[in-house]
Amino acid sequence: MPEPVPRDPAEPLSGRERQDLLSRTALGVFQLNGQFLAVSEELARPAGLTAAWGQVLGAVLTDPLPVAGIARKMGITRQSVQRVADLLAARGLAEYVPNPAHRRAKLLRPTEEGRAAIARIGPAHAELAARLAALLGETAFAETAAALERLSQALATLASEPGGCAGRVRRLELDGSDSAPLTYDRD
Repeated sequence: MPEPVPRDPAEPLSGRERQDLLSRTALGVFQLNGQFLAVSEELARPAGLTAAWGQVLGAVLTDPLPVAGIARKMGITRQSVQRVADLLAARGLAEYVPNPAHRRAKLLRPTEEGRAAIARIGPAHAELAARLAALLGETAFAETAAALERLSQALATLASEPGGCAGRVRRLELDGSDSAPLTYDRD
């Protein structure tokens, strides 16, 4: 990605600049997603797992969860988690247990074999974390994680508003510049 042009931080961004930031952020996150999936596959393979299996097992390491809860935690569809959870259970890496809060939505929890598989990923995961911290610097690494967490929370907040993330465009006002400010109807 090209480096951003230095600008006076006291000047507010134009609508076009905000749109460009959103696009750059989304494209960067999409690229990171692909990179993380590839790295996750490499980390999981020696433990006899796939990245998806490791993600689902990782989601229930501390507390068992229903499939819908795992999907919410991971930000993916319930159906995707259900397929992986069923495979994990069939291979003895996880098991379904009764859910005291809901008779039909059983909880998924790792078996000892599933915990052992995740533990085998630990050393390579720790090495990757150390290498990234050395490359980025520990402070920048922590700031990156915090910025991604804030971005995720901001999108979750917008998604919970009436009209979702984008809202509904009520009118478009052209101001004569290269940007077109939008007004959103948040009914």
